[in-house]
Amino acid sequence: MKRPILPAPLIPDPRKWPDRGLYAAWLGHTTVLLKVDGTTILTDPVLSDKIGIGVGPVTLGLKRLVKPAISLQQLPKIDLIVLSHAHMDHFDLPTLRNLESRGTRVVTAVNTSDLLRTRRYSSVKELRWNERTRAGAAELRAIEVNHWGARMRTDTHRAYNGYTIECGRYRILFAGDTAATSVFREVRQSKPFDLALMPVGAYNPWIRAHCTPEQAWRMANDAGAEFILPVHHQTFQLSREPLHEPIERLYSAAGADSHRVATHRIGQEFAIRG
Repeated sequence: MKRPILPAPLIPDPRKWPDRGLYAAWLGHTTVLLKVDGTTILTDPVLSDKIGIGVGPVTLGLKRLVKPAISLQQLPKIDLIVLSHAHMDHFDLPTLRNLESRGTRVVTAVNTSDLLRTRRYSSVKELRWNERTRAGAAELRAIEVNHWGARMRTDTHRAYNGYTIECGRYRILFAGDTAATSVFREVRQSKPFDLALMPVGAYNPWIRAHCTPEQAWRMANDAGAEFILPVHHQTFQLSREPLHEPIERLYSAAGADSHRVATHRIGQEFAIRG
């Protein structure tokens, strides 16, 4: 309880991002702020100090190791929120309450929108695997990953997604949370993904639900991604591997292609300038 939450090592400045190009900042865990040809997208927003079950003013659950790279107040206007599944480290209700806006669209997995106050957003769309939807300038397709979606032990009806996102001139792959799977070969096209958001942590001992860094690198290559932005590490102590082991193993797997790893520190920015 008394352990301090460390500050993020880097602080991005999305105010400087122009409306042309692809820009990304890793805010921590699987929360990534994207600006794609002028459209702002936020993945799995979790900006609370703790995740878990709220009991009055107290949250019973895990405490962050590192603060989010930017606060809620520092976020730009968000056009689209993309939610992979209802696990509490991906679907944080206090954060989502604070992001409610009539100018914000939400895309989420089947049987998860009941957790949201849907009328407070511009729209909330649930997607089944292989279904598509358009949200403003972005077109999304839900893909089947190798995970599970229950928020509590009993609500096993909830689904879970990865996504392909096409916006402006760019293609982005958001894997959400996944163990090893061959599904990413099926989304490969002649036009590569410019950026793949891939989970790399919490594999020891949860290998059946979370991929290793080596598997994440292989799956990003299976999809035909030019750059990989590793997520799901350095933020919460979810498993037994040392804090920096996932990113170290990812760089080892990348070898001579390590320049394709877009970020490795919370708060780091990445850009493909238009």
